[in-house]
Amino acid sequence: MSLSLRDQLLKAGLVNEKQAKQAERQKRKEKRLVHKGQAEADNSSQEAAAQALADKAKRDQELNQQQQEKAEKKARAAQIKQLIESSRLPKLDTDDYYNFVDQKKVKRIAVNELVRNKLSSGSLAIVTHGGGYEIIPRDAAVKIEERDPRRIVLLNVATETPDEDDPYAAYQVPDDLMW
Repeated sequence: MSLSLRDQLLKAGLVNEKQAKQAERQKRKEKRLVHKGQAEADNSSQEAAAQALADKAKRDQELNQQQQEKAEKKARAAQIKQLIESSRLPKLDTDDYYNFVDQKKVKRIAVNELVRNKLSSGSLAIVTHGGGYEIIPRDAAVKIEERDPRRIVLLNVATETPDEDDPYAAYQVPDDLMW
């Protein structure tokens, strides 16, 4: 059989009989006053518990939001990878290179004459993939740009009509100009 807390304290000698009776009387008096409406019940523990629940719910919501954002980011990365791998052009093994700028550095990629013209006209684009560069069609590049614009290295926009105020409009740049 287990003893009540009052009996345990008495047995251990931490309180005497007088103190135990006085504490019991005080407890009954507070209960009676609360019942009559003359005193307010001590709700601090209930309020603390409610506050703790609210804090926990807020923390859980923030964690769920972070996990959701992480999952969305991972899904976008998988979509980009799939788009690039399904639409990339095969690597060429030529001595003709197309030079472009990526993060303030000049890079180059092997191309032939047809690919060079399409890159210049904007129907092909260069994207980063797996530490290297891939050439993909414009429509796939636009879809990738919607998901992550940092992956697009080169996507030229073709201008059909020249500016009427352009003083060099009469001088066309040759297509075979090599830098």
